[in-house]
Amino acid sequence: MLCQACEKNNATIHFTKIINGSIEEMHLCDSCAKKNNDLDFEFPFSFQKIFTGLIGSMQEGKEEIKNISCPQCGLTYKKFMEIGRFGCSQCYETFREDVDSLLKGIHGHNEHKGKIPTKINSQTIQKKAIESLRNELEESIVKEDFERAAFLRDEIKKLKGKIDGFEG
Repeated sequence: MLCQACEKNNATIHFTKIINGSIEEMHLCDSCAKKNNDLDFEFPFSFQKIFTGLIGSMQEGKEEIKNISCPQCGLTYKKFMEIGRFGCSQCYETFREDVDSLLKGIHGHNEHKGKIPTKINSQTIQKKAIESLRNELEESIVKEDFERAAFLRDEIKKLKGKIDGFEG
């Protein structure tokens, strides 16, 4: 594919730019990409830059940013939104409510739902299973699928019994 800017060299850089819902794909050669103002080759890859972009997009259309600051390090929520990282461990508690809503917006939930290590004990696995069944139970109740809800309730009781047997 040829570079869209010079139409001479092969395109080696491909990126997509989305502004106000309008999607623009660009295919550029190395030299044209270095001239493009949308790309920054001077600085190394920065997760904070991506994260602050996500935060900004999540906050669009909302009222003004809360004016709270961390009592330990003094970092404001506005500054956190700009730099994309906390100043200290207390920031997690100070900004918990807002960060939880950000994570839910980005991930769809605010807790880790990844793989479970293979060496983890079965009690922990069963607790995760109970948590998953409870979520499914809540969904069944909302959908008024009471037959499924009763089945899930019984499964939760069985797993709790196994855990109580381990702890007892």
